[in-house]
Amino acid sequence: MITRLIKILILVPVAIVLIVLSVANRHLVTLALNPFRPEDTVLSVSLPFFVFLFLALMSGVLIGSAVTWLAQGKYRKKAREEAQEARKWREEAGKQRSRLEEINTEKLISASR
Repeated sequence: MITRLIKILILVPVAIVLIVLSVANRHLVTLALNPFRPEDTVLSVSLPFFVFLFLALMSGVLIGSAVTWLAQGKYRKKAREEAQEARKWREEAGKQRSRLEEINTEKLISASR
């Protein structure tokens, strides 16, 4: 419940800011991809300015996420290795427990004779 409230408190203002940005920057802008002849229409795109803003924002988020994910790879690898070692030790503890139970049952059987 509290996380939902926090999400609403964060996402609603962000949505309002994005809508205001969209309305304020809706005039057409031409992105020329030919640096030698900017007036060339073959390599140019005309879109509202807010589209370019959103594309830049989304690409920044994606690039930042990818860089963070790659940078944290060593920590994920270490966590995988430690989890594998913990599984190995749990299996060993289970084997030792069953061995102890076998020894105890053998002692009970020999003691009852």
